[in-house]
Amino acid sequence: MTDEQERTRPAGRRGPRPDRRAAAGTTEPVDPARFPDLAARRALGGVARERWEALLAEGLAAGGAPVLADGAMGTMLFAAGLESGDPPEAWNVERPDAVRAIHRAYLDAGSRIVLTNTFGGNRLRLGMHGLAERVTELDRAGAELLRAEVDAAGGTALVAGDIGPSGGIMAPLGALGHDEAVEVFAEQAAALVAGGVDVVWIETMSDLAEVRAAVEAVRRVAPGIPLIATMTFDTRGNTMMGVTPAQAVAALTAWGADAVGGNCGNGPDELIPVIAAMRDAAPGAVLVAKPNAGVPVVEGDRVVYRATPGAMAADALLLRDAGATFLGGCCGSSPAHLAAIAQALARP
Repeated sequence: MTDEQERTRPAGRRGPRPDRRAAAGTTEPVDPARFPDLAARRALGGVARERWEALLAEGLAAGGAPVLADGAMGTMLFAAGLESGDPPEAWNVERPDAVRAIHRAYLDAGSRIVLTNTFGGNRLRLGMHGLAERVTELDRAGAELLRAEVDAAGGTALVAGDIGPSGGIMAPLGALGHDEAVEVFAEQAAALVAGGVDVVWIETMSDLAEVRAAVEAVRRVAPGIPLIATMTFDTRGNTMMGVTPAQAVAALTAWGADAVGGNCGNGPDELIPVIAAMRDAAPGAVLVAKPNAGVPVVEGDRVVYRATPGAMAADALLLRDAGATFLGGCCGSSPAHLAAIAQALARP
């Protein structure tokens, strides 16, 4: 998630009251043709599935450390000169060396799964910048940049294709229908898969209806590809659409996400109880925690995150103890934060 996108979501914002859509899909029958189960996904095989299973085995090994993901992309792009309001995805073709340098910094910090610079790379979001017709170009370029950097670093990390929210509001509260949402996400997912991603990572979601559309889209394009899905939880422990951690983990695992969890929000301390609640609700789920570097504070035209690398590292240990197998950072975090987390996780 980029800092500019985070800036439009005030800290501690109280979303709509929870409605019955929040739990949609948690008890409904799941169509295996749209949402293949783990056995079916494993049966499809492939290099991406093999890489995922190997990395997951490391994270789940007795006495092993959690797997380190990466940190913020937007924070680093702004530091490199991206102007507020400009689409980060355009840099995949306009300034590819800058994007690759950010990926390289996270790999050097120890990240084993790194996200592409494609958070807003769908037709609706890119359309706000007049780039709706460049979805395939920008997303594929983002995947290829990261693939090249991972391969140059030895190929031991996984390339995760980043899919953020559509930019629309799902019906009936908004005008975005399920079928249209699936088409929007499928276009982006197809470009990421064509660019060589190992995993698709759906993140920063608040509405289960939108997550379901995104998962269905990914499965339409690549039924067996590993898939991670994370939602954003606020100060009350729910998403803006009223989804609880228990509802999230139940729905996302039912739809076939290989790992689920939380990202963004108001810092690690608020994500710790979310991960613990997910672990209580679904002891067998593979959980992911990717919090912001503290509470975002607006200073002039900038968003500032004040959690130090040491503080993030200490909280990462608490997230590990709460049940997270994959750990990283979101807005405000940097390679320095990730390096500190890696060092903390490596200690006996």
